Amino acid sequence: MQNLHKYLASEFEMKSLGDLKYFLGIEVARSKHETEMLDCKPIDTPSEQNHKLRLYPDQMSKKQKVVSMSSAEAEYRGMTQGVCELLWLRRLLRDLGFGPQKPIDLYCDNKVAIAIEHNLVQHDCTKHVEVDRHFVKEKLDAKIISFPFISSKYQLANVLMKAVSTTVFLNSLDKLGMRDIFAST
Repeated sequence: MQNLHKYLASEFEMKSLGDLKYFLGIEVARSKHETEMLDCKPIDTPSEQNHKLRLYPDQMSKKQKVVSMSSAEAEYRGMTQGVCELLWLRRLLRDLGFGPQKPIDLYCDNKVAIAIEHNLVQHDCTKHVEVDRHFVKEKLDAKIISFPFISSKYQLANVLMKAVSTTVFLNSLDKLGMRDIFAST
């Protein structure tokens, strides 16, 4: 990490902001001291699988900027955002002299969303994503990106967004390099 930091500092004007404190709205704490939670009951995962939320009229959630008519459409819109992020990373890598030689994989666990991109036939469920569809299709045809299917249990992002089994949760944390700082060694 120090070599990478030195290399980037020689190429770009930058400064170290120190240890991570917040990421995606999650506060990150590092401590060698007790948290005064010794009487708490431990659980295996942060949320319960298959838990049904009950919303009451006076407790409605925040209105979203985009309305999706189907889960496939919502997944596809997420894929489009992912493509935009990958294009930015691809340009950054190219500027650093590490231009990718093959398509960048954007793993997706929704077969319908992948099928939307590979099937040129117009479907009712895709009528709201046509602009996104043409943008992504152009990048797919140019072999800049590809959409390999990945099972939900191997999709690392799921651990940050939904309740998963204990096995999947712990496996994902390990792959993400996250460790329990309070666990005995």
